[in-house]
Amino acid sequence: MRIAAGLIFAVSLCAPGVAWSQSASPKPAAAAPQAAPAQPAPQQQATATPAPKQVQPARPPCNNPNALGVGRTVEIDTTGGPGFGFEHFKELDFLHDHEVVLTFDDGPWPENTPSVLKTLADECTTGIFFSIGKHATYYPEILKQVYAAGHTVGTHTWSHANLNNKKLTDDQRKDEIEKGISAVKWALGGISPAPFFRFPALQHPPQMVTYLGTRNIAIFSCDLDSFDFKAKNAQQVIDVTFKKLDKLGKGIILMHDFHKHTAEALPELLHRLKAGGYKVVAMRAKAPVQSLPQYDAELQKEDIKLPTVSQRPVSSVVTTVSQ
Repeated sequence: MRIAAGLIFAVSLCAPGVAWSQSASPKPAAAAPQAAPAQPAPQQQATATPAPKQVQPARPPCNNPNALGVGRTVEIDTTGGPGFGFEHFKELDFLHDHEVVLTFDDGPWPENTPSVLKTLADECTTGIFFSIGKHATYYPEILKQVYAAGHTVGTHTWSHANLNNKKLTDDQRKDEIEKGISAVKWALGGISPAPFFRFPALQHPPQMVTYLGTRNIAIFSCDLDSFDFKAKNAQQVIDVTFKKLDKLGKGIILMHDFHKHTAEALPELLHRLKAGGYKVVAMRAKAPVQSLPQYDAELQKEDIKLPTVSQRPVSSVVTTVSQ
């Protein structure tokens, strides 16, 4: 087991039944380079909006003595943009045998994200939510619920664009990253998310790996992908996950709170983790991400349009029947 010094610190141990501290479908993964070492920050980082250390909201007391709970909490120093997840990054093997990190991409989303939150609360456990910027602006109240419940909120670009697309310029790739960060911050009412980022489809352009290193943002791949976005039903999500987990014995699990089958599978999936002796590790950032002022300003000025199921004129929807 190799752990880079100064990057990860275990900060708490807890067990079920005790008060516990601290709430677009991707494509299959492709190979990617190692996370870049720390480099001098670019000029735009020097103008980043100051983000003082903020306290993670406390998770509610656990009233379920048989809950899965949280085995331990680790604090991550994201200086230089460390990479996590053996699918692409091999340096930081910090999980012990039978430890898992639960991660959820592509939210927030109606019904599915609240269902995931309820299941995690019932089992007194936690995860990392990598939010799409646009979705955050659609459903800010749901994302606020994620944060208020004590879960870690990271980011997943503005629009879930594949940043390996050769038609994109580096500036456009940076826009996707930075606008996603500012959008999540906007949705959280000005609270900065964690400096945790996951590339859509796990596609890691080398120049963007380097860029995130200069921004001191940790990059997340995964150890095992549930492939829930391909699943035909909840049982398939469970079967695929445990086939891989039984082989590896531990890992960062990639799921999506965007998908219905994931929300449906999660209660049984957590029960099986508990029965199998697995422990959930909570990952917290040492400090929040520093958003860039120009993107914060853009979000403030933008006419954010919420999704709608109807484009009909008012006269065809609302009719006066009595006056």
